[in-house]
Order: sequence, then structure tokens, then C-alpha cells
Amino acid sequence: MLDSYAVIGNPISHSKSPLIHKTFAQQTKQSMQYDAILAPLEGFQAAVESFRQQGGKGLNVTVPFKLEAYRLATRLTERATIARAVNTLKFENDEILGDNTDGAGLVRDIECNLGIPLAEKRILLLGAGGAARGVILPLLQQKPSLLAIANRTPAKAAALQEQFNAYGNSIAGDFMHFADAHFDIIINATSASLHDALPELPASVLAQATLAYDLMYSHEPTHFLEFAQQNGVHQLADGIGMLVEQAAESFFLWRGIRPQTKPVIAMLKSPI
Repeated sequence: MLDSYAVIGNPISHSKSPLIHKTFAQQTKQSMQYDAILAPLEGFQAAVESFRQQGGKGLNVTVPFKLEAYRLATRLTERATIARAVNTLKFENDEILGDNTDGAGLVRDIECNLGIPLAEKRILLLGAGGAARGVILPLLQQKPSLLAIANRTPAKAAALQEQFNAYGNSIAGDFMHFADAHFDIIINATSASLHDALPELPASVLAQATLAYDLMYSHEPTHFLEFAQQNGVHQLADGIGMLVEQAAESFFLWRGIRPQTKPVIAMLKSPI
């Protein structure tokens, strides 16, 4: 009987997680299967319990269930506790371990795959929703000189800044608040790219940036990355590397083996 894992979300048909984890399993010779579960918007807990009752070992959790997964877990890792959001569940006996691998995946992609150290960098994080919440602590743990959190609603950015203030140097404001500031790295964690839109970011912010990173991924550049390129940013990256790296972090939590990520990233980036 193969050990069973899955990704759970709504919607879920677009997810690349089954392909990624099946590739990891083949690469590391693990006896496991990995599926996708479409959970009703009001039925996340019931879907998780059904999966557990059928012998499921672990789940990746995607939108819109990361906060529900956080509440469902009976034990949390430090990074999940601080993020207050969970994207990975591991089932052992009666325990539900909740972890958040998003930020670790982002850091590994930027530092290991793109070759850009985060220490002493000035970083601008766009957005104050669940995506931003999951990456702030791992970013701050790399000791940037500054992490600025910008959001259309500045109160939400300020609340996040206050939540994570003890872990590093951070400030908050709306997008225009940083019009005269300069940053090395700008990370788009807003939902704008989902809607083919652009965060309300003044072009002046991009003047000294060496990297523009969009947590969204697609075969075509997002509007944010196109905007960054038009304003002189030479290194651009979408979220495909982060997706694979956070999956590898989940895989390691479940199986105790760290798969090779670069071949999987190359596979997903290759033309269809």
C-alpha cells in the first residue's frame, strides 16, 4: 500500500503540486502517491478528516484554507506559529503537525537558485495578505538591513509590521509612502497578478532594484515583472522556483529526504 499525500484547495485543478511531488518521489525512490483534492469552501475540515481516515499521511494546503489549517493543527512549528498560517500538514497517530514552508521556499530560491544573498539588503514586500504573512519571518531571519511592507490598506501593513517587529528591522506604509525610497529587492506578494493587474507602485521605487520577484508564476511575464523590466530592473523571477522549493521543504518534513529541486524547476520552466 503506497503512502498517500495530496494538495487540498479550492480551486485546485491548476495545481502543479502533483507533478512536482511525483517527480520528487521518482527521484528519491519513495513509495508514495500524491493527488489533488478539491474541498468545498465550507468543508475543509471534513475533507481533511476523510483523507486522514483513509490513511493519508500529509497534505499541502493552498488557497483559501491556510488559516483553517492553522486552526486545525494540534501542534505547530515555530514558523507556522509566528506566521499564523499553515501550508503543510503531517499526520502521525492522533497528532496533526502544521508547518509553513512558503518563506523557506522563497529564501532558498532567491539565495540558492538566483544566487542573491539577502543579508544587508533593503527589501520591499508588496502586500499584507496570507502570501506576505508566510514569508516575512524567513526573510527577516536572513538579516536584511530593512524589510518594508507596503499595502494598499496601510493599516494591514502596519499590523503585520507590528506582529513581526521583534524579529528584525521593518517598516510599513501604503505604496506611495515609499515613492522616494530605494530598494535592492522588490517582492510582489499581492493578488494583483492573479487578475492581470499591477500593484499601485510608483516607478521611482524600482530605480536601484537588482531583483524583482513575483510570487505568482506563469509562462508569460506578469504585469509586475514587465513593469519592473521597463523601469530598469534586470533580474526578474516568478514564483515557480519558490513553488518547487517550498514543496521540497514539505517533502523533507514528510519523508526525511531533501530532493533535488533544480531539475524540477527547469522542467516546469521549459516551453510546453
